[in-house]
Amino acid sequence: MAELDPLIHADARLRVMSALNTLGAKDSVAFPRLRTILSMTAGNLSTHLRKLEDAGYIRQQKLIEGRSPATYVGITALGVSAFEAYKKQLMDLL
Repeated sequence: MAELDPLIHADARLRVMSALNTLGAKDSVAFPRLRTILSMTAGNLSTHLRKLEDAGYIRQQKLIEGRSPATYVGITALGVSAFEAYKKQLMDLL
């Protein structure tokens, strides 16, 4: 049996991937909204997003809206594939 993806398996990153997977590959969510959904601090969420982004599982888009910075987060096609593989491995394990 293949090892579960340790990048996704960490509790906080699993919650991030689960939330983003509900959006689909073309959509994104504002960072503050994702933070609220997951009940995470900004620093904690940022750390986990960076790890997922470095792996190519998510994308972050930083914009200026009016005079304020805004960050949008979405899942990539690679992230969707990795999450589907993770779910299959987990179900096989169970």
